[in-house]
Amino acid sequence: MNQLTAHQLEPEISLSATRSSGAGGQNVNKVSTKVILRWNIVQSTIATPEQKEILLKKLASRITTEGDLILSSQEHRSQLQNKEAVLLKLDELIEKAFHKPKPRKASKPSKTAKKKRLDSKRKHAEKKEWRKKF
Repeated sequence: MNQLTAHQLEPEISLSATRSSGAGGQNVNKVSTKVILRWNIVQSTIATPEQKEILLKKLASRITTEGDLILSSQEHRSQLQNKEAVLLKLDELIEKAFHKPKPRKASKPSKTAKKKRLDSKRKHAEKKEWRKKF
């Protein structure tokens, strides 16, 4: 399955800038540096139905009832850096959603481990046997 990237999704992504919250002095009060990314997965024409299904399932907690994925970034003082950061966040989120974990291989205990376990059981049984009253 072909992986989606933020660059491919740019026509469908809407970016808006607002004022950041928190510390930052007068810059916070004057400049809109916080960037909010909004992408409607349900109405996407770039994503295939299979990709949409996976994204909607894996990112369910981050998607609104209308099917919008909303991400924001305000860690940098410049709007451009925050825009790059939010696009990077989107890439990482998509990559994580499509990542398939390696299947677990069942392992068997080694001969030594089996022998140790049986010896331990035998010693424990002997100890109990010695405690019995005749």
